Amino acid sequence: MFSKRVGLKPLSVACRSLATALGAGVPIIRSFDMASRKTSDPRLASALADITTRLKSGEDTATAMRAQDERFPDLMVDMVHIAEQTGALPEVLRSLSDHYENTVRLRKDFIGQITIPVIQLLAAIFIVAGLIWLLGMIASSQGTEPLDVLGWGLTGTSGAMKWLTSWALGLASVIVLYKVLTASLSGKAMVHKVMMRVPVVGYCMQSFAIARFSWAFHLTQNAGMPIEESLDAALRATSNGAFMASHHQVIGDVMEGQTLTEALTNTDLFPEEFLNIVDVAETSGTVPEALDRLSPQFEDQARRSMRALASALGWVVWLGVAAFIVFIIFSVVLWYVGMLNDALNQAM
Repeated sequence: MFSKRVGLKPLSVACRSLATALGAGVPIIRSFDMASRKTSDPRLASALADITTRLKSGEDTATAMRAQDERFPDLMVDMVHIAEQTGALPEVLRSLSDHYENTVRLRKDFIGQITIPVIQLLAAIFIVAGLIWLLGMIASSQGTEPLDVLGWGLTGTSGAMKWLTSWALGLASVIVLYKVLTASLSGKAMVHKVMMRVPVVGYCMQSFAIARFSWAFHLTQNAGMPIEESLDAALRATSNGAFMASHHQVIGDVMEGQTLTEALTNTDLFPEEFLNIVDVAETSGTVPEALDRLSPQFEDQARRSMRALASALGWVVWLGVAAFIVFIIFSVVLWYVGMLNDALNQAM
């Protein structure tokens, strides 16, 4: 359920360090030994040290990396395997470093975009808890019945704790459920297909997936990887279950003689604009180059979509808070009117 893989930031630094050392002519064993002592990530240091030991015993780099308990991404292992055969290991490692750096940057952008909506939501939750507690304390000091602003029987300290606990358990349940459902490829594909039907969210996910697919396909094809292995690696590089689950269909269609455009069209995952460009590129034999140019364009689209998503989340939180404030105001007014009616009836 929890990933064993090394974080992308230290992995990016290690890839660049290895690329620099190998490009300068440093022997591969010494390069990995230097990288293992240079990194501050203990998991990565342990893995690189073990790879160094295996290299000394005669293993190739890809085999040594596969023995590291899935600590390295599949794409990296596949690319190192091809790069060793073609003699382009420094160039491939440098490209991988750029890719992981970009992924980290996109992740930071996303976190930065959703931080304010999340803070707003947490503030609203705690404000409601404080209100439940305060009204309970006021009623307790006056010896009156506390006002149940939510109508759920939550009053006083116990009510505030139940409110906070319910939110904590709800959020934890969603996270655990997502982890369980996405633990398998079929579950991940199902969840991501559903999420991709959500406005804004789906467009953002699709744009990120296509940007990664385009980059990985360009890189693997330039490294000399066979088309079926290249497609498999590129689809897995998307980290999107819907795209990853389509690899058998895409590879099968291509091996049966269909064009790449036809194979990608059959998945119903790629937009028409992308397919038209691939179709033209196939005619001229420049698909890898065309996808390399498309990758940053789709990343820009994903960033714009991400900003729109964060803005939409912010508005949803604000509207929810506003609706709740209105609800509380009406609850207090009705409670006060009820008290006045009771007082008038007793006076009569």
